Formats: sequence, C-alpha cells, structure tokens
Amino acid sequence: MRRVAVVVLEGAKPLDVGIPAQVFTTRTSMPYSVDVCGVRPGLIAGGDGLSYHVEHGLEALELADLIFVPGYRRPDSESPPEELARALRQAHSRGARIAAISTGAFALAAAGLLDGRRATTHWHYSRILADRFPRVQVDERVLFVDEGSVLTSAGAASGIDLCLHILRKEAGMAVANHAARRLVAAPYRSGGQAQYVPQSVPESHGERFTRTRDWALQHLGEPITIEQLAAHARVSSRTFSRRFRDETGYTPMQWIMRSRLDRARELLEETDLGVEEISATVGLGTATNLRRYFRRVLGTTPTEYRRTFSDG
Repeated sequence: MRRVAVVVLEGAKPLDVGIPAQVFTTRTSMPYSVDVCGVRPGLIAGGDGLSYHVEHGLEALELADLIFVPGYRRPDSESPPEELARALRQAHSRGARIAAISTGAFALAAAGLLDGRRATTHWHYSRILADRFPRVQVDERVLFVDEGSVLTSAGAASGIDLCLHILRKEAGMAVANHAARRLVAAPYRSGGQAQYVPQSVPESHGERFTRTRDWALQHLGEPITIEQLAAHARVSSRTFSRRFRDETGYTPMQWIMRSRLDRARELLEETDLGVEEISATVGLGTATNLRRYFRRVLGTTPTEYRRTFSDG
C-alpha cells in the first residue's frame, strides 16, 4: 500500500480536496491509503461555504509517498504557512512525490519546489504565479505538468486528469481505467492538452472532432492518414491539423500514435497476446516498432511493462 496525504489549507476549494481523496480512496481495488490533513488538526475554514474537520496535522506528510496540495482561495494575497513549506521540502528531499491541483501550485512555489521547473495552474492565476515566482517556468495552456517528483495541474477538473496520469504510471492502465469508470471521467486526456478551446475555434468543429477521435479509436488497427481524419471531420487537411492541435495539444498523428501505445499497454496488462500480435492489432506493424515506441515514450520495453503491470 502506498500512502497518500491531502493537505487542506484555509480557503481550500472543495472539489480540489475531493478529487485526490476520491481517486486514491482506500478500497480493495486501489493499492493506496489516504489521509486528509491540515497544518494542524481541527476545523479548517474552506471555500464556497464549506469547512473541514481533519484529524491529522503535518505529521501525516512524514510517511506519505504522494502528497497533494489542493487549490485554495486568494493565493495571490495570502502566503501558505512556513511550516507547510518546510514539511513539503522535507518530504520531497526524502523521495515523496508532491502534486498540486490548481492554485495549490502557489504553495509548492513558495516552498521552492518549482524553481527551475515547468509548472501550471488555473489559467486565471498563471500570470500572477509567473510574476510572483520568476524562477518557475509557467505554462498557462496545459492541463498538467509532470516534472517527475513534482507535478502541477490546472483548474479543478484537470486534477482528475493528473490523478489518473499518476495512476497510469504507478499502477498501470487497468487500474487507472477502472478509476475513470468509477468517476465517470474521461480515461485519458494528455497533460499537453489546452486548458480550454480558444474561442476562434467554432463549437461545431469541436463536436465534429470529438466524433472523429472516437472513430479513430475504433480503427487503430488500420492505416490512418490525416486525409482520412480530415475527410471524416469534413474539413480540409490543413484546417483539421491546425484545429486538432488547438483542441488536444498534439498533432493528429502524434495523438494516433499515443492512442495506439495506450491500447498496446492495455493488451499487455489484460491479455496473453504476444508482442508481435499486439503490435499488429494496434496498428504499429511489427514488434520492433512497438519496442522502439515503448522505449521512446515510456523508457521501458513491452516485456518489462507486462512484467510490472500484468495481473499475473
């Protein structure tokens, strides 16, 4: 069991607190235990008219493998307690992963954990974060940023994407997909996806591209070209490529390749199919292609991945 701590600050946003607590909830299907804590035990005034009564103080961070700092109100005018910053630095130095949801990034930045790193936060606060902490490389467009030991995410819903991303890396695709079904959430949105679709993209194209992505997922085993995708979406190839990247953060073919990789990961976890057969099934051709792409994206081989994450 891996231990998760969720730190509730004054003005904590309810959804931001609830997301990691529910995603990593202690249940038989999840290899995690969750502690919700504050800077000290007791009643904490949250945002949106809610308060929290927590049993644990910052001592919960001493044994945690993964620590979440949810967003809180007025991060631009109120600094987090110094004892929290100190506890976060100590946890990070011993190897814990630290993750922020929305404006929780301000607490990580105040602790110095984002210095020299890429990070994101809710788009409304991104310029403030960049101005207040100039050593942080703020990316205001993306849903989340994974810097290894430190992770940050945008607005509340992107916290779900970040949590599922962590689950995929730590527990595998099957566990992450099970959690997504339980939450009735999209099982996969790339961290590089834009926080919101630019207003210059007509709404009808957004809907059309969603159907086109669904179609592509049903035909991963077949050759797929940009021309086919554009024809399905009923726009020109040039328009499709430009607007697809605006919506997803990926070029169409990058998105197709990542989708094929994700499907291969599921088959490695849940079936006994050989690497050659899996590669053909997901449209990557040969086992050599699958191995090369696994190494490039995941830093491992299909065989090692199966050994780590398969039920057997």
